Amino acid sequence: MPEIQTTISIPDELTGQRLDVVLAELVPDYSRNRLKQWLLEGQILLDGQTAKPKTKVYGDQQLQLNIKAVDVDDVCVAEDIPLNIVYQDDSLIVVNKPAGLVVHPAAGHRQGTLQNALLFFDKTLADVPRAGIVHRLDKDTSGLMVVARTLASHKYLVNQIQQRDVHREYQTLVHGVMTGGGTVDQPIGRHAHDRIRMTVREDGRPSVTHYRVLDRYRVYTHLHVELETGRTHQIRVHMQHLRHPVVGDPVYAGRSRLPAGADESFLEQLKNFKRQALHAWRLSLNHPETGELIQWEAPLPEDMVNLIAGMKEDMEKHG
Repeated sequence: MPEIQTTISIPDELTGQRLDVVLAELVPDYSRNRLKQWLLEGQILLDGQTAKPKTKVYGDQQLQLNIKAVDVDDVCVAEDIPLNIVYQDDSLIVVNKPAGLVVHPAAGHRQGTLQNALLFFDKTLADVPRAGIVHRLDKDTSGLMVVARTLASHKYLVNQIQQRDVHREYQTLVHGVMTGGGTVDQPIGRHAHDRIRMTVREDGRPSVTHYRVLDRYRVYTHLHVELETGRTHQIRVHMQHLRHPVVGDPVYAGRSRLPAGADESFLEQLKNFKRQALHAWRLSLNHPETGELIQWEAPLPEDMVNLIAGMKEDMEKHG
């Protein structure tokens, strides 16, 4: 029955949220019911004081977790899952996450996650919150993620992300032909009726996405996207807001949009592309130890490369 003793800083972007909601966001390894129980028992404190689940929190407040006993079944266990390590040193690891890999354990995904894989790769990550994971990618988004190997690096990287000093650039394929690039500055919040979805809403959290056109096809556009903020599903929601949803997005693209007159082989390729065509291809940050600006790139995965080839061929035949 291991113990948990750690302190977590609440980021400014969660100001105004309920404490139980914030706990679920910052401590995703455990169920909401378990976290609420610990909170009511006084095993989780807010700035050193007991607090109710509905308490509103503010940035820079501290959560102190002093959990005396955790069921073994609740602990994230190491699993031998292959990792594509792009870079590693004593302070951090950069991984190229494949589509289909969940980042954290959660309901329905207690095993087989990136966190399980990291704990197998480096046992010392058990001493770092969330095995060093400081940001997320959706399950079916591929690409680069940075992982902290020490508590000092974890604090440093979390602060960099909060200050928007970690730059994340993506490539995506969207429906429709876009005439040029631009910026989407629209707040994002939870959908009022569908709790799985996010949406643009006036009372949402500030969200800014920059995009530019890399290439155009007959009925699709290849975009470079850069995040200024990092909200859940941000690119997918903002592209839907522009009425150019991400190709293959099962949540935000709606009914299948197939190009008229396309060859049957290309139509089959589109039908068989079962995830959002979104890849985190470039990541840059200041190194926790040296302060040096470093950058990594991960080439587009094979499924997106093949889809682009199909779009080019379709345009050559029917454009």
